[in-house]
Amino acid sequence: MPSATYASTGSRPRRGTYQEIPVSSTSHPDNPIPEEPRGVRSLSVTDTTFNVISSGSSQGTTSSGSNSPNTPLTPPTESQSEEENVEEKVDDGRQRRRASTVLISQNADDMRRVLENVGTAGTQKLQSLCCFNSIVGPVGNKAFDSLKLNLNLLTMDSKLSNIAPLPEKTVSFKPAPASAVEMAFGPADHPPEFVQPHPPYQVYRAPLFHTRELTGPGAEKRTYHFDIDVTDYPAESGMVDFVVGGAIGVCPKNKDSEVEEVLNLLGVPKSMRDKKVLMRTTKGRWPTIWGDDKPRELITTRREVLSWCSDIQSYPPTKPLFRLLAEYTSEPNEKKILEYLSSAQGQGAFCDIRTSSFVSLTQLLTAFPSSQPPLDHLLSVLNTLMPRFYSLSQDPQISCQYKGTECRRLIEIAVTVAESDDWRGGTRTGVGSGYLESLARRAIAAEAAGEKLDLHVPMFRGLMANPLAKRFASDGPMLLIGAGVGIAPFRGFVQRRLQSANCANKVWVLQGVRDSLLDELYSGEWGVHEDKVRTVVQSRRGESRYVQEEVRHQADLVWFVINSLDGRVFVCGSGKGMGEGVEAALIEVAMAKGNLNAQEADMFWQRKKEAGQYIAETW
Repeated sequence: MPSATYASTGSRPRRGTYQEIPVSSTSHPDNPIPEEPRGVRSLSVTDTTFNVISSGSSQGTTSSGSNSPNTPLTPPTESQSEEENVEEKVDDGRQRRRASTVLISQNADDMRRVLENVGTAGTQKLQSLCCFNSIVGPVGNKAFDSLKLNLNLLTMDSKLSNIAPLPEKTVSFKPAPASAVEMAFGPADHPPEFVQPHPPYQVYRAPLFHTRELTGPGAEKRTYHFDIDVTDYPAESGMVDFVVGGAIGVCPKNKDSEVEEVLNLLGVPKSMRDKKVLMRTTKGRWPTIWGDDKPRELITTRREVLSWCSDIQSYPPTKPLFRLLAEYTSEPNEKKILEYLSSAQGQGAFCDIRTSSFVSLTQLLTAFPSSQPPLDHLLSVLNTLMPRFYSLSQDPQISCQYKGTECRRLIEIAVTVAESDDWRGGTRTGVGSGYLESLARRAIAAEAAGEKLDLHVPMFRGLMANPLAKRFASDGPMLLIGAGVGIAPFRGFVQRRLQSANCANKVWVLQGVRDSLLDELYSGEWGVHEDKVRTVVQSRRGESRYVQEEVRHQADLVWFVINSLDGRVFVCGSGKGMGEGVEAALIEVAMAKGNLNAQEADMFWQRKKEAGQYIAETW
């Protein structure tokens, strides 16, 4: 590379030119491997005095000749060698500073002596350059460690910007009026009256007629079947009755142990947890589900609203929640971390928490033990505990069970228990599926003991927005594709379709099964002779195949159904795994059978979806 030349006036090099690096006594021109320069003076620390020492000296002889802490650091004298002199003469007799290079020695003894003299300005300056203000989270706290926060660059002196504002307090508790003393609450196993699904209708307390486990011992996921008695379900003017492919909403209750732990972590006195209070809200729909946005005054208890109205487990934490926890945190390190998570600088760590497994409220309160926000302010931030929807797994028009001489009308649903890792090292269930599993286990135990079954499901009839219900009516060929509990609503489809001779042999089912001995749902329970249903049961037992692979193998069948007059393809199941895989397989079928490219095949299925011939219900 050509070197640049400059005028003898010593002017600065122009931008875009290059200047040669001069060779000095500390250079190693023949050694291409980077190493520490030799002959560079180092700076050692003794008490409050900084002394220049030759890097080759093993004893650290000072240039000032004194080790006294009261001896000031003086500039080098003329008697020093020219190489160590830090000043040089200029023509007019003045002195100007010459650049020098020193190495700061950071051995333990030196740093200890510096920090022991915190009263000096020099000591304070060095301390600010070190990492002694770094954040330390709660030691030995499994809940905090499980968050896996990267706090390497966070210190107590870190400047934070765009911290989320303190969320508005929209809920407050007041002593209950004297008139509420004799007021009686509803059953403990049912939501309070103000938890309305769609006004003016209430949540129905439906008797649980029967329940059983559909999957065998050792199955990867547990699935339960429920028979729910809706004989006395109130008539609703203008509402459609239970229909094939429809759904019901179930209002779950938070686990009693979780609610109790939250109250303990917040320091709510036990005498106050079940005491009646007047709860006021300034705005919003809460604590209803889809009620009007308006202020409310309700008589309730702290435990009741925390059990039935606020979701303490399903949703990932928000910045307003972190900001609220920070506001009521007494420990400085915890407060700084919580503010960091609600700031612009902590966006990365915040997103990591949001995209990991859902973090429960008890986990956060345990991770930051000094944070104890008031319950009413906390309820102002938490999400509403929403109902969970489950598709009917039978034709509700033909389901009837006799109880003595009385025919009881039943609806049937199948529920797979959702599980995820828990910060304590075990697993935890979803709110809705865990709640229903607890009912199922109690019912199974009661039946085994010969005890009377007195359990209820808080439910309401869905608004029939389910696409499976809206698109079911058809006499054309029907292909039903599902995996796991996604197969449940198709059982009702088959029962209804095979009542008509015109529809016989026009229904095919592609069912995804992990293990046909453990996971196949409703085997032999389709309500008809199954040889009338053209069922392709895809088992992965020993074959490691998925239902989307069966779709490819049945390409001729798929192409026949979707191109038949009023032919329809239904897909039901998990969207992330099965749903995406089945959609990709359907596109490949269209490419192979229709001689289409990928874009044309995708548009083909989009048009079929718009025409109501391709219906996917995934979650």
